[in-house]
Amino acid sequence: MTGGTSPIRATDDSARAMAAGLLAAARHGALGVIHPETGWPHVTRIALAMIDGVPVTLVSDLALHTRALRADPRAGLLIGEPGPRGDPLVHPRISLTVRAGFVPRPSAADEAIRAAWLAGRPKSTVYAGLADFHFLRLEILGAALNAGFGRAYILTPSDLSVARGEGHG
Repeated sequence: MTGGTSPIRATDDSARAMAAGLLAAARHGALGVIHPETGWPHVTRIALAMIDGVPVTLVSDLALHTRALRADPRAGLLIGEPGPRGDPLVHPRISLTVRAGFVPRPSAADEAIRAAWLAGRPKSTVYAGLADFHFLRLEILGAALNAGFGRAYILTPSDLSVARGEGHG
């Protein structure tokens, strides 16, 4: 593009608040990883919870995305659902650049995450304790917020921390 105005708006408190709201409300998202055999992107839906300000998911060793993240922890995570009506592209969504970290098991961190996870998802008790299931913390490295048509923002981890009340930018 030449001579045009950037479609990215200056990040402000309303963008930070919208991003924090999307993260807080997220119960699932679309996770993009690099397929370990082909090198091509692979996307799957995962369950999510925000625990201590970080997106967390529970994965099985049987899943391709788990193998992919063991080989390369770089990933993308899309959060946000279209509303019940209208064009899905006018509804807010956030695309996160994340680095996956497997939570060591057994550990105090695993116990704390497990307790928080199961409090919000008691039905997952059936499989959360199985040996092939692991919690992943998805460290946010950056984000692109699409707040609706013509309203795009780039957010830093600091922007998201401030929005969640964890510190000051």
